[in-house]
Amino acid sequence: MPLQFELPPMALLGPLLAAVGIYGLLRWVVWAPGGGTSPQSISDHALWVGVIGWLASTLQGAANAGIIHSSPQTPSLQQPADILQALAWPVLGCLGVHALGQLSYPGPRGSRRLASLSVRRIRDFLPRGLAWTTLGICAASAGTIAWAALQPAYRPLPPSTPQDGVSGPSFFHDGRIPGTELAACLGAALLLLTAGTVLVLWLIARRRQLEALDAGDNILLRTIAMNRLLRTVSTVAAGLAAIAGDFASRPEPTTATSWTNPTALCAAVVLFVMWIWKPPQLDSLLAGKIRSRRAWSAGRKSIRDLRIEKHPAAELIVSLGALLGLAAVAPGMAALFLSGTSNPARIAVVPAIMAACVLLAILGGELLLQRNYGSSSAARRWPVQPVAPALLTAAIVALVLLAAVVVMTLLGEAALRADGAPAPSGWIPAAVSTAVVAVTAVPAVLAARRRRGIVAPDDGLDAALRAVTLNRIVRIVAAFLLAQTGGLLISANQVWPALVGVQTDIAVIWEATAVGAGSVLVAAAAVLSMIPVSVFAARARPVPRRAPVEPAR
Repeated sequence: MPLQFELPPMALLGPLLAAVGIYGLLRWVVWAPGGGTSPQSISDHALWVGVIGWLASTLQGAANAGIIHSSPQTPSLQQPADILQALAWPVLGCLGVHALGQLSYPGPRGSRRLASLSVRRIRDFLPRGLAWTTLGICAASAGTIAWAALQPAYRPLPPSTPQDGVSGPSFFHDGRIPGTELAACLGAALLLLTAGTVLVLWLIARRRQLEALDAGDNILLRTIAMNRLLRTVSTVAAGLAAIAGDFASRPEPTTATSWTNPTALCAAVVLFVMWIWKPPQLDSLLAGKIRSRRAWSAGRKSIRDLRIEKHPAAELIVSLGALLGLAAVAPGMAALFLSGTSNPARIAVVPAIMAACVLLAILGGELLLQRNYGSSSAARRWPVQPVAPALLTAAIVALVLLAAVVVMTLLGEAALRADGAPAPSGWIPAAVSTAVVAVTAVPAVLAARRRRGIVAPDDGLDAALRAVTLNRIVRIVAAFLLAQTGGLLISANQVWPALVGVQTDIAVIWEATAVGAGSVLVAAAAVLSMIPVSVFAARARPVPRRAPVEPAR
């Protein structure tokens, strides 16, 4: 039976707009504030390419591909055409982002073009250890897909109802499609991933030289780009293997009460290894870091410089960063456990509790800093750039997204009630929890603004400490807003078909799209909350001496 793809033209509009937006974002990142490129902006550009490419590679929408659920109301991917679409978008997305990353570099603007007479080949810049690791992961993924191809199909069985109050053992009732059909889809996705990786590697090797970098840094930048690409490809290949392993490990209905998927653990290990397999840094940036360590007297202190500062106040702020993770995870897990699985508001309450606890921990750190190291005789130094522009932009975009989703959810719920369908007010927990987090952030901001100055040999230390605190506050607020937006899309996905006025099978597509978009936003929130503030490298220079300084109180 030939595959029939029903891909409406409007379905291509979203990826096209996403590609244009990502290209514009990357072009904005690569341009330095002075009107051109710099080693720092180029390094930030490479980082954002890796982060966005990793976010676009999620296979969450195809996690249960080939599984026939026993409940007809549970959406599933059973048709090969649907499975191919669910697998193709993440693969094309991650490859497309890395290709856009190479195309978004600016062209030569000088009168003389920087060129090289040597032929640039992929193997000249390829990180050999990572390349062999990625090849091994792809080979293991192909073997797992071949294992899934040998599995027979199972029909789903309806759950058995206990008779006379006596219940037997609990069996699994989900079925699955023939293994050859799923293996063909997964194999096609793996071949597309492999061929696309080779093409993007060729594009990285053949890309033009950048005028802002010397010959050595131009070579190293290609290695950095290949490193980020191969790490993402490894996680995608491991994800394909996890899908195949989940399919092959499922037992026949009514024959087993438990089963495990060993490939899921291997995929988690691959994800962790690729997370810590970081690329090298440009030599010009390393030299700049060495120079920044010697520039204390001029007040050119950045957030990254706090890690080398021996002042006890700086050590306190740096050590507080590790404590913030515990302040978020522990209360969040407790709230998730206490709220149970039947509470529909938990998807909005749990992120709010985590964000509020982090903000309270930041507030406690500022109060402790003032109590131990603050002095009324020291002047307050306010940073010229309190928050990194990229971080502030992320917070503003997250706020706009949340406001738009809340309004659209409210209108969708009104449309459901007009049709006589039950529509719980899912936007209320999101709005209330957002207001609570906003109120909690105010004392932390005021504490960073009004605390006493720190006595230090250098004027830049006090300003840098305030910048670190403010960046941490904006980072957690931006991550919380993204998580709230994603959670609202997931929990209120049923309102979107009513909002656009569809009540047929297309409604399932709208609901699945809302869940997929919400999952991507939640993943983006998790990534943003874990990025150290030193990555944003916001300059925290003190106010010049000729400017009026706020008197100490």
